[in-house]
Amino acid sequence: MKHLLRLILVSFLGLAFLFPAHAQAEKNITVFMDGLAVPFDVNPTVMNGRTLVPFRALAENLNVAVTWDANTRTIAATDSQTSISLQIGTPIALRNGSTVSLDMSPLIINGRTLVPLRFFSEAFGCQVVWDETAHSIKITSPPRTMTTVGFYALGDQETSSWTNLFGQTFPESAKGNTDVIKSLALGWYSLDQEGNLLTTSRTGWQRPDDYQKVLEAAGKYQLKTEMVIHLTDGDNTITNLLSDEGAMQQAIEMITEEAGIYQGVNLDFEGLGWQDSAEELIHTRESFSYFANQLVDRLHAKNLKLTLTLHAPNSAYQGYDYQKLGQIADKIIVMAYDYGSKPEPASRVIEAVEAAVQAVPAEKLLLGISVPNETPDSIITKVGIAKRYGLNGIALWRLGLVSNEMWNSLRATVQAI
Repeated sequence: MKHLLRLILVSFLGLAFLFPAHAQAEKNITVFMDGLAVPFDVNPTVMNGRTLVPFRALAENLNVAVTWDANTRTIAATDSQTSISLQIGTPIALRNGSTVSLDMSPLIINGRTLVPLRFFSEAFGCQVVWDETAHSIKITSPPRTMTTVGFYALGDQETSSWTNLFGQTFPESAKGNTDVIKSLALGWYSLDQEGNLLTTSRTGWQRPDDYQKVLEAAGKYQLKTEMVIHLTDGDNTITNLLSDEGAMQQAIEMITEEAGIYQGVNLDFEGLGWQDSAEELIHTRESFSYFANQLVDRLHAKNLKLTLTLHAPNSAYQGYDYQKLGQIADKIIVMAYDYGSKPEPASRVIEAVEAAVQAVPAEKLLLGISVPNETPDSIITKVGIAKRYGLNGIALWRLGLVSNEMWNSLRATVQAI
């Protein structure tokens, strides 16, 4: 009996030595798209040295429409440029009508279709990197056409917005980074509580003496421009303005008159609703919406657009009725930042975007990105959030602070309009 037990033990140890890699279940593969984890109800798997991924989950994260034909066991997907078709058990796929050989045939696991990762990446123009250490797949989605806005604010010699954008020392200009930024939000104006338009403000925003040269350079490189009226409510300036009908009409008149040299107006009224009571909050929201509605009527009569730059819905400033403002404004920039950590936590940014798209059509929304709070890698993730939720584009605060590495990251993920 002892001899038999000894023989069994030796045999077991021998098997363990021969198959050490299978002593534990294979570690799950984590997939990231633009730095964001892709949730799966069936995990990616490796078969015959090939990685297979759940097709529908990845496609939907790229805003690609997917259909399934149960009769032919065929999955089809299409976006504006690419159309593909795969059949379960067949090592041939169609891409825009041409046949493509697959490393492995698509298969079904627990009701989900898995396809070779290589085919997916090539079909939709993604870049894919395998991280052996982290046992993860990092996918970068292809550049997407979107609106790109750069806040043009005065800087010091080291953070010149002009040089950062045009690649030359003022007043010389070149193409520079104008392939990435196609709209300028020119932070040159403010208001007082009587409704007077100011070209200087207590917060440091001012219109430069040579502002016409900026407009000339913008025209030269086909950049759209909008005048930004920046105002904070720390001393109740906005509250007092919005409580006075005469002051509001004065502001609207002066803004409309000045706006003729731009393509639009950008209201950046910050700090509304902080520490308001429930009753005060209702009044604040209604007053700002009323002002925006009065202004947009005057602007549209002159064929000018209105952009609102707003605190995020999950910020401490709740004085903005996103649903009503979404019906008024042509675009809304969501300032989804200043959450207290760097880079900005993707979970909070996603929370802000999800709240915004519940109230405003995604095609009207731009994701505001605070450049000082991001890195070249994390800025791709923020753009990825805008892509995932189908937003109109992104807005960078601010020019003058975008590093060369960040410009390259943006070029890899955005096709600016």
